[in-house]
Amino acid sequence: MNKKGLVILAVIFIWVYSFATISEAQTMKSEGLNAKQENIVTIAAFTARGDLPKLKTALNEGLDAGLTINEIKEILVQMYAYAGFPRSLNGIQTFMGVLEERQKRGIKDELGKEANPLPANKSSIELGTEVQTRLAGKPVTGPLFTFAPAIDRFLKGHLFGDIFGRDNLDFQSREIATIAALAGMEGVSAQLQAHFNIGFNTGLTEAQMKSLIAVLAAKVGQKEADNATEVLGRVLNGRQH
Repeated sequence: MNKKGLVILAVIFIWVYSFATISEAQTMKSEGLNAKQENIVTIAAFTARGDLPKLKTALNEGLDAGLTINEIKEILVQMYAYAGFPRSLNGIQTFMGVLEERQKRGIKDELGKEANPLPANKSSIELGTEVQTRLAGKPVTGPLFTFAPAIDRFLKGHLFGDIFGRDNLDFQSREIATIAALAGMEGVSAQLQAHFNIGFNTGLTEAQMKSLIAVLAAKVGQKEADNATEVLGRVLNGRQH
């Protein structure tokens, strides 16, 4: 084959390889978190960490990505169950400031839907028990709840009933927020592991979980990403057996 033919073959090879690489990257991207979900990660993580300057940036980016005002409010409210009232309240106050600044700049953000009332024919504990069982894949029992039955009532009635029972934020979004928040806390690996499993039960995929960790590494911190990677590894290993 002459030199010209070799050049043509080389160009074809490079083109095919480049196309395959781009296609693979696009496939991986489509399998990961979408833009709205990626911003849930940062909003939850910075709220839980109490990093208000970075939270402000994350809130603006979340609104720009299409998260509604009520979706973000719901994330910030839910964070009190994992990071405490002070961090949640600070996050909500920061969000109020962000919205005020955006309104002054003429930006009109979508309000989004309000949560529907909880079912009138069920108590919070009844609803929460159903939600918790659905998310965990089985009824949640154990010596901890026998020893401290009040915490069992609070988890079922308040966390899974009053909070997770609100329908203006889907379960996948709630689990993404919870995982992102717990990844930055020390000493809560058991809870993080449980919520990785719950996340899978909501239909989140391994690719989406790894995408969540990639967002932590890129925008939150390598320590948080490493912690999440280690715990996710244990979860994946357990689910294979």
